[in-house]
Amino acid sequence: MTSTPGPLPTGSTIGIIGGGQLGRMLAMAAARLGYRTAVLEPQADCPAAQLANRQIVAAYDDPAALAELAGLSAVVTYEFENVPVAAADRLARQVAVFPPPKALEVSQDRLVEKRFLNGIGISTADFVPVDSDADLASALSDFGGSGVLKTCRLGYDGKGQRLFRDFAGDVDGAYAAMGGVPLILESLVSFEREISVIAARGRDGSLAAYDPAENVHRDGILHSSTVPAAVSPATAELAGRNAFAILEALDYVGVIGVEFFALADGSLLVNEIAPRVHNSGHWTEAACAVSQFEQHIRAIAGLPLGDGARHSDSVMENLIGDDVTRALALLAEPDLLLHLYGKAEARPGRKMGHFTRIRPRA
Repeated sequence: MTSTPGPLPTGSTIGIIGGGQLGRMLAMAAARLGYRTAVLEPQADCPAAQLANRQIVAAYDDPAALAELAGLSAVVTYEFENVPVAAADRLARQVAVFPPPKALEVSQDRLVEKRFLNGIGISTADFVPVDSDADLASALSDFGGSGVLKTCRLGYDGKGQRLFRDFAGDVDGAYAAMGGVPLILESLVSFEREISVIAARGRDGSLAAYDPAENVHRDGILHSSTVPAAVSPATAELAGRNAFAILEALDYVGVIGVEFFALADGSLLVNEIAPRVHNSGHWTEAACAVSQFEQHIRAIAGLPLGDGARHSDSVMENLIGDDVTRALALLAEPDLLLHLYGKAEARPGRKMGHFTRIRPRA
């Protein structure tokens, strides 16, 4: 099942697979629009459980739990891209699931994702599949000894990656060291900056996009997103067109995050897509009338999309691990929105919250 007729009536329940901070913020947005939420998440004290109307404590692929979620929900969505595709397919036979399971299939495997993007005319870094040390040695030779070796599946926030730069050594054992799983070697890209676009497609096919954000990563984790990005209007427009092309090709419903490398000549290479609300779009809750979270709920519920226009320039920063101890001082600042995720324990590399400083548009 891929659709239900008309806008979702208020009071309906939206199912969310995943109970992290993104699920929490989706539950907040749903409540503002008059909807209830039910979260499927194996961790009982997850951030989303503090705000959702109901939590089903079970594995994401538990058949009984999926049946319960389908029975409760008028529509089901998800907050992370590693939802088992088989679980999404099972749900889609009983209830509308947005974004569609096809988006999960494409985004969960870097090799599939890049072939999909190239197939619809969108440029990426050069890439070679790697299934052995011999494959890796050959690919590095093709790329001049440099590249980023990544697991095809399950890597995020810099995990499951190894950088090679001007490498001329022996790669024996490298494949096994990466887990002996399917890998992909991507060529190094000489880019000026990393940007991302948050875009949405409604159930009626309508499209909307937010302005590109310029992103800075530290240790493989997003540190900050600044809007406007330091790119030309033509590059910003190209980013939006690419995002729309991806949405159309996937027959997508909901919000998507598309990450790009911006090159010196103004061209773009897509780095990856995320079929969900995205960390680099958190600035929208402070600088736009309609946040990415509300936009996603609007899209999957069949409501009119917001236009994505921003009323302010902004800089969003993540609070990672012990950074959360800055919260009290941040609250004393003017023109700042602080958002904490309700996580009990601050661990290194764990996203505990974020804040966004806004200022008048330049």
